Amino acid sequence: MVRTTLVQIDNYGPWTVTPEPRRETDLQALQSSIYADLSTAFGAHESLVFFSRFDNVVCFTEDVSVDEHRAVQRSVGNRYPVTVSMGVADGETPKEAVGRASALVQNEGSAQDSDRKERLVSDLSGTDSLQVAHFDIENATERYTDEIDAYGCHLLVERAGLALMEEMWERDATTFFVGGDNYISVAPFLDADEYGEVVAAVEERTDVELKVGVGEGGTPAEAGMAAKHGLEDSRNGGGRVEFY
Repeated sequence: MVRTTLVQIDNYGPWTVTPEPRRETDLQALQSSIYADLSTAFGAHESLVFFSRFDNVVCFTEDVSVDEHRAVQRSVGNRYPVTVSMGVADGETPKEAVGRASALVQNEGSAQDSDRKERLVSDLSGTDSLQVAHFDIENATERYTDEIDAYGCHLLVERAGLALMEEMWERDATTFFVGGDNYISVAPFLDADEYGEVVAAVEERTDVELKVGVGEGGTPAEAGMAAKHGLEDSRNGGGRVEFY
């Protein structure tokens, strides 16, 4: 079982244009700041936090209690001109957990409903260890960053990432861009052959080669660090798929 928290800004769309449209740079700064604070707050509980669309943030929060979620929620409400609602759910796979957490928030009202404010709903049954995979584009700096223009490189990374996200989603895993040429997946317990199939499929679709480190642990942070070590093993002469 894996625990997912969906954090969604309340009534955000209407707020951005009330009493008149707000500057986009200010909105981007606000969203980024909220994401950074959520990363810090949940990171202190050994969680992993990913921006989805910035007004939606997906967290993997094994063993983080409802009361601890409430404290994070209050902190956002105290520090920002907007509030957030949260859905916290356990699922057999990351895909199921995200779906259940999303449904909990949706059942509390629309993201643009002015009557929905700081809702916190949960459906918990207990969690177990989990698997995290850290993907990296093979020799991205030498092949792309130092060779083609910045926007062309951005397009290449986005295309490869979309293919990767789709391939992993078919395997009930959730995958997020984490900067540079890196993507992280929270996955059901896939084996080396399955990861090999994903890497091969992305290369066939996009002509981009990937390598991946895979780790497991009792908390998202523990599994994520193991995945980083696996990726370093791959970078330092290992195979395209390395378990740590």
